[in-house]
Amino acid sequence: MKLKEKIIEGFLLSCSLLTILTTVGIIGVLIVETFGFFQEVSFWEFISDKEWTPLFADKHFGILPLLTGTLLTTLIAIIVAVPLGITIAIYLSEYAHPSIRTFIKPSLEILAAIPTVVYGYFALVYVTPMLQYFIPSLSGFNALSPGIVMGVMILPLVSSLSEDALYSVPKTLREGSLAMGATKFQTAFRVVVPAAFSGIAVSIILSVSRAIGETMIVAIAAGQQPRLTFNPLVPIETATTYIVQVSQGDLPQDSIEYKTIYAVGMSLFVITLLLNNISFWLKKKYHQAYK
Repeated sequence: MKLKEKIIEGFLLSCSLLTILTTVGIIGVLIVETFGFFQEVSFWEFISDKEWTPLFADKHFGILPLLTGTLLTTLIAIIVAVPLGITIAIYLSEYAHPSIRTFIKPSLEILAAIPTVVYGYFALVYVTPMLQYFIPSLSGFNALSPGIVMGVMILPLVSSLSEDALYSVPKTLREGSLAMGATKFQTAFRVVVPAAFSGIAVSIILSVSRAIGETMIVAIAAGQQPRLTFNPLVPIETATTYIVQVSQGDLPQDSIEYKTIYAVGMSLFVITLLLNNISFWLKKKYHQAYK
């Protein structure tokens, strides 16, 4: 019996170590290749140059156009997903009948199972033409359409995690608020939501990280024109789209052009790492505040 437990314990430990080693390997490759990139391109040029044309004859390696494109589509997605997602979460947690909750929540989570390539073509073929009916100046490739569709894609992440945070608030807080004469609406927005703020904030930050790392939607519907702009009506290029473009195998692996994908990947890794640390800090801070 003890031998079997030792074997199971060793297997579980091996699985844990495998995930750690995989993460370390990915970070190691990013660091080594990014270091090789910065041996040929200065870090100051990378963060300050306003043009990104490593595949052109006149080469520029400024990542700002890619970052602005990424942040623009992410901002649009968050504007769509956060208000709608939190509203749905409050309704499911505070107002919906249990039978309605058990039906709506799984239905929303089905959205997360749809392949992102389907979302991408939906944005390009249906959403963009519909938006062009109201905005004639909208380009065929743009940031607005994929941003809206990304908001729909991350909606289950916001609503589900926020609803879990709201649902976990002790009923005694609700009962105490109602006993003091507060309405159900006041209880929901002035008692329950503040008490669940850490969970809601974490859901938003995780959704931002998911939107920043999205590839297929923006690769299909946003275009491949890196430009330093916050105009959502024109074609842009995101960091993930550029990585897909270069990774198609048309460039030698030792070339500076190929190494740019590691520099861009490291930039995305740093951004998502910062966001995850912020979510951890928020969760820890407000958990202690309400403990």
